[in-house]
This record gives sequence, C-alpha cells and structure tokens, in this order.
Amino acid sequence: MAEQNSPLGGFRFPEGPVTIAEIPFLTQINIRKEPDSSLPLSAGTSSRSGDVDILWLGPDEWLAVGPPGGFTEHHWEGSVVDVSAQRTTISLRGPHVRDLLALGCATDLHPGVFGVGACVQTTLAHAPVIILRRESEFWVLVRASFATHLAGWLVDASREFAVEALP
Repeated sequence: MAEQNSPLGGFRFPEGPVTIAEIPFLTQINIRKEPDSSLPLSAGTSSRSGDVDILWLGPDEWLAVGPPGGFTEHHWEGSVVDVSAQRTTISLRGPHVRDLLALGCATDLHPGVFGVGACVQTTLAHAPVIILRRESEFWVLVRASFATHLAGWLVDASREFAVEALP
C-alpha cells in the first residue's frame, strides 16, 4: 500500500505565542447542488453534523470536511467530488490568532462579525484559503501547493507576538 505524505509532513512548527499545527488527511467533499434545508443557506456560514463541518462556499456549492472515513452516514445528491488531496488544514490556537491572521488577510475576523461557525474564502499571505472559525481554534484550509509557503509565513509572522511590551 502506498504511504501517505501530507503537504506539510516535513515542516516543523516551533512552539510560540500562537499554536500552529497541521491536521493532515481530513476528508473533504465538494458538493454542488440546488440549495435545500440540509445544507447551510447563508453566505459565510457552516453547520456541523456529528464530526463533519459543512461550509457554504457559494449559492450552490459547499465543502464537507471531516475525519478520514467520516462520511459513511452522509449521502448527498448532485455533484459530489472527493477533493481531499487538494488541500491540507492548518489549526491556529491562542490569544493572538486574530491578530496574526489580520497581518495577511483583509477579512474582518472580529468575534462580533466572524463568530463560531463562520467561514470565508479569502487570501492569506497571497495564498487562496478557506478560513473556518471553530469553538477553540481557527482552521485554515490551504491548497497543497501553497501549504509550505503559508506555514512559513504563519511561523514568521507569529514571532511578532512573542515579544512583550516593556513597561
């Protein structure tokens, strides 16, 4: 059997003020169909069904994200395509995550605007990404070809928050 290699498999994230980690090999299913009540209908929202997040990407497009093999109970109609190998997921945690993301992203991520369950397609450090706000972290879904660039940028930019202001 072939060995799986994640886009950031050789990348090491140092400890710092923002915890950065790859969540490799999540199953990602692109769904294109007429909207119905089983999917989020509002722009920039997501819903959760068990351990699967369903992200609104457009008026007739969604992305279902979950653990490997986490879709055995889900049966969608329409165009359903496994795009798992297209992206990897970077988890960001810590008190400075919003500040870090603001350094490379023009989207307003203030909690009053971008609460738990919010998602957006945008650019971060010039890389096309999907950002999902979860309960205790942000997920950044990035194309495999941009993953190393974005991971390096996140590590470098997060160093700004390691320095505490002197009185």
